[in-house]
Amino acid sequence: MLDLLANKWSALAIGALEAGPRRFGQLRSRLEGISPKVLSSTMKRLEDRELVTRTAYAEVPPRVEYALTDLGRSAAVPLAALRSWVEENTADG
Repeated sequence: MLDLLANKWSALAIGALEAGPRRFGQLRSRLEGISPKVLSSTMKRLEDRELVTRTAYAEVPPRVEYALTDLGRSAAVPLAALRSWVEENTADG
């Protein structure tokens, strides 16, 4: 779990979901620089560890939303503190 949470993209994805559910495209826009392949892999790993839920809607076009679970919300608290510390203590944030 520590290895997963210490990953840059995992921590940023959890942060992006703190405000509520997001679609894949919304996450990709929010996480500048992440490739679709890396984002997909990251979200799968977060889902496998029960930090995130993935809900697919039977619509045309298909729609998928990701949301934090209770466990994911609890992980978001220390990760937010870490992001704040990094922003306050590095020149490039």
